[in-house]
Amino acid sequence: MRPRYGASVDLFSSSWAALRTAVAATPDEDFERPSGCSGWLVRDLVCHLVIDAQDVLITLVTPAGAEPTVDAFTYWRLVEPPTGEDPLDALIPRLAAAYVEPRLLKFHLDDVGSAAGRAAVLADPAARVSTQGEVLTAGDYLSAYVLEWTLHHLDLVAHRPGAAGPPAETLAAARAALEAITGEAFPASLADTDALRIGTGRRPPADAERAALGGLAGRLPFVLG
Repeated sequence: MRPRYGASVDLFSSSWAALRTAVAATPDEDFERPSGCSGWLVRDLVCHLVIDAQDVLITLVTPAGAEPTVDAFTYWRLVEPPTGEDPLDALIPRLAAAYVEPRLLKFHLDDVGSAAGRAAVLADPAARVSTQGEVLTAGDYLSAYVLEWTLHHLDLVAHRPGAAGPPAETLAAARAALEAITGEAFPASLADTDALRIGTGRRPPADAERAALGGLAGRLPFVLG
């Protein structure tokens, strides 16, 4: 089902605000801890979020006159797991280390991230924008990013018990998006958080979860690109 325009902006804003708040609340010492993204520390993940925020700003001011080529779900593609050989993947840790102090990363994310949040609210959801060689409406683009923000919020708190996770409504929306993208329904017995983490390979399923997944377990993980 295509997301409603109003819902796309609301969910984008809710998921993005929650993620930025969680970053701001992250103790400096935790920036050196692993994140839920394999091979990335928390500081690397936050640096990636700065780049994501810049991409949002760029896309929302890149109008397109052509018909949409993708929507909120087909924007994402299933890809092979990363090998670590992509130069862009290697760039993130080096760039993150250049910030030296966590407060500088926090400041940059708050600065650029706040602007991205405002741009999302001000955007015309029906306007067509262009990114990565594709055309889609701004509303669909913002909807697609709900999955991005929610997964990275889970990555941020993956090894930090007690840290606040994503809002329930954005977890539910992200799970629905993952199921729409993959064409697979995860068992109702799996909580949204578990479905997202297991489904995208952020953690392996426990024995009981594997049994509930049935044949789907053999097709995991789904890697999005």
